[in-house]
Amino acid sequence: MKLKSDFFIQDIEDKQFLVPMGANTFHGVIRSNRTAAFIVTLLREETTVESIVDAMCARFDVDRETATRDVQNILTTLRGVNAIDE
Repeated sequence: MKLKSDFFIQDIEDKQFLVPMGANTFHGVIRSNRTAAFIVTLLREETTVESIVDAMCARFDVDRETATRDVQNILTTLRGVNAIDE
């Protein structure tokens, strides 16, 4: 899976925004918290859920179960705005 190319990532100060540039349906600008921003950054390249969870566990002080739940929640949100190629 990978972030669709028609979504632009803009980092402003300590916040990350995901902006749809060519989408047929505008779902608004998405502002990411630190966890979501980390996941969106990983989605710039082709990756898997397992790889994202591994990276979350390595980067943050989080157990695998919590990381998996957080990743799934964020991916569900991104899928809801059609931001991911799978």
